[in-house]
Amino acid sequence: QMSLYSGQYKFYCPAITHGTEKCSAEWPYLEVRKLAVLSDSEQAHFEENMALLAAAEYCEFKSCPSCESYVEREDLSNLCVKCTICTAVKKKSFQFCWQCLREWKGPAAHSLRCSYDDCVHPDVDKLAKCTNMRLSYVNNVECPAIRACPTCGLLLEHSGFACKNLMCKRCKVEFCFLCLKLKRICNPICGPYDVCSVVPRQTEIPVWKRQC
Repeated sequence: QMSLYSGQYKFYCPAITHGTEKCSAEWPYLEVRKLAVLSDSEQAHFEENMALLAAAEYCEFKSCPSCESYVEREDLSNLCVKCTICTAVKKKSFQFCWQCLREWKGPAAHSLRCSYDDCVHPDVDKLAKCTNMRLSYVNNVECPAIRACPTCGLLLEHSGFACKNLMCKRCKVEFCFLCLKLKRICNPICGPYDVCSVVPRQTEIPVWKRQC
């Protein structure tokens, strides 16, 4: 349950081997289901959540604001998305804004926003309004408390302790919470506990360019 709540849909063996190391071998779900002795309702709940988490990792999908069916965004550079179900029911093309989740207004292709004045990505709003924090192990340097992963755009928070590097729980890429460069680029120049250039709070969400 804790794995699902934290956004994970894969299960790993927690056994300690060689004294201090975790085994971390991946457990097949069928094995987990058998060991956990899940009821039918628990099994259905787990499998639904696992499917949603897996889909969120490999696809861009949201609920249509009109019919609430899930729609996949195939063109990640365009916020104007067509709902095929609403289009069939209404007998005319129905498009909505991927960002503010309202019926589309304006030109039919745009990467930043639709024509509503208050069209703002909710994650951009969170980045703008988040407080600042200090990394106590990195010379107590101050930075925004929330960052969008520079690879996939997922919002992440730092605990304030340990080094400045953070691994994204979605794309599994490590990056520096201060300069937002990948760990492999930042660390050879500036160590994990050294202060580097602090990038101001982000104003855009990076688009995840998945490898096919």
